[in-house]
Amino acid sequence: MARSQALGEICLRLNLLTREQLQQALEKQKQLQTQESLGDVLVKMGFIGEKDRIRCLGEQYGVPFIDLTEVEPEPEALRMVSQEVARRQKVLPVAVKNDKLSLAMKNPLDIFAIDEIRLMTGIEVEPMIAVEDEIVAAVGRFYKSQVSVKEVVSDVMRDIDGGKIDFTTAEKAAEEEISIEQLRELSEEAPVIRLANLIISRAVADSASDIHIEPTRDAVRIRFRIDGILQEALAVPKKIQASLISRVKIMAEMDIAEKRAPQDGRIGAVIDGRQFDFRVSTLPSVYGEKIVLRVLDKSSISIGLNNLGLLPETLERFESVVMRTYGIILVTGPTGSGKSTTLYSVLSKLNSGEKNILTIEDPVEYEHAGITQTQINPRAGLTFASGLRTMLRQDPNIIMVGEVRDSETALIAIEAALTGHLVLSTLHTNDAPGAVTRLIDMGVEPFLIASSVIGVLAQRLVRVICAKCKEQYKPPIDAVKRLGIHLDGESAVTFYRGRGCDYCKGTGYKGRIGVYELMVVNDSIRDLVLARSSSHAVREAAIETGMKTLRQDAMEKILLGTTTLEESLRVIYSG
Repeated sequence: MARSQALGEICLRLNLLTREQLQQALEKQKQLQTQESLGDVLVKMGFIGEKDRIRCLGEQYGVPFIDLTEVEPEPEALRMVSQEVARRQKVLPVAVKNDKLSLAMKNPLDIFAIDEIRLMTGIEVEPMIAVEDEIVAAVGRFYKSQVSVKEVVSDVMRDIDGGKIDFTTAEKAAEEEISIEQLRELSEEAPVIRLANLIISRAVADSASDIHIEPTRDAVRIRFRIDGILQEALAVPKKIQASLISRVKIMAEMDIAEKRAPQDGRIGAVIDGRQFDFRVSTLPSVYGEKIVLRVLDKSSISIGLNNLGLLPETLERFESVVMRTYGIILVTGPTGSGKSTTLYSVLSKLNSGEKNILTIEDPVEYEHAGITQTQINPRAGLTFASGLRTMLRQDPNIIMVGEVRDSETALIAIEAALTGHLVLSTLHTNDAPGAVTRLIDMGVEPFLIASSVIGVLAQRLVRVICAKCKEQYKPPIDAVKRLGIHLDGESAVTFYRGRGCDYCKGTGYKGRIGVYELMVVNDSIRDLVLARSSSHAVREAAIETGMKTLRQDAMEKILLGTTTLEESLRVIYSG
């Protein structure tokens, strides 16, 4: 398998990028000190996505590309390769046909892995190339764990009932009547450790963003937030509550003796070869401490602007804004709407050896190579405002501020923008024009806003229809017209939805994508800001100059079959 064609030429032939973008990437590759491949540079600059890079490599190597999000391996193939080998070699057996094993591989040129699996199976291997993260996720999904969560819970209950874990001690623990030493011993029993580890690994396998451990009157409820929606995972008997909660607190290096005050901690772990951070928060409640773990996948930040879900026209306008050398760009939306991911994607595009990029965050969720990142520490006097003021003395080109929370931070950010820096930050507003009103409410003078703000991107996250159970349907014409979709005559329109399957756990959705509203600040909008006009007037002016509203953007994604009408109504129209 020889490289028959240059990667850049393959990308051009597949219409994945323009010749101008290829030239920019080649120039950047020359500037970099490290020997990065052209494909990696193209992904980092946001010109192509990781899946596109792998597809092009397949063309280059002369091996087929396989999308593991759309394929289910044959059980016979899975039985031929052990889970241990699949994890170690980062491969997934897909199918057996004509005495050949189709094998999805991270590196289809790895002859040692191919030889090992050929010797193990006794048949020829037909390599295919796939995205590494998809291989890891598929191995975790399709190779069923030998031990289920219910079996581990049963083990803990047997140990309690059999006297290995003292039943009386467990009961007293719930009432806070035992010593710290007894509580620590309780949490270090093997079945309890296995249960805590299994809950975390299952959450990662299900792509959960948060794990909720919630004590109730009679049990402990475990829920995972998947694609923005909380889903029941399991219920644990009340007797296990004290030991399970203490185990998580020990892992997060918290004080297990403190149960009446909230605490924060952190767990670092490598799961299936990927680095994860878990931000842990406890909250005292009537029935005991509730624990929430925020799951942070260190490998999930290299998304790229072109993979966020921006429509082509919006993406082109947004890229033109972020390439400016000074001014403020604001990303707005409620908590959990993907603002940080968007900002990191912008920084990835702008990150080059020619620019000094500084960030101040609360907290630093993802580490980004080539960027100086600072975490606020109010106890030490390091706030957004004080940190931003110090950063201006560090000769920056680009500054990212986690959030504009007060007038002092806003004024310093504006000062930075007016003195020749590009400033990126977030605000909590419902739409893009509302950012102007919010800054005025903070006490910022309109002339400063008009002079510094160059663009505002409002966003939400909607769930994507599951590719494995996607189907068409014809909605009632009256309902479509009420949503503002104009039809020619009485012609029907085709919508899509997910029936629900094992892959999406019956929800009909798998993954999320952004819905956006980009307001590029021009002269007419500046005049309205100077006149302290209402956000409604600013909105009208922005629409006249080409802004697609959140609703319009969502409707286009419905018609494209990306998401459903119901999901858009839940996320966008209800607001």
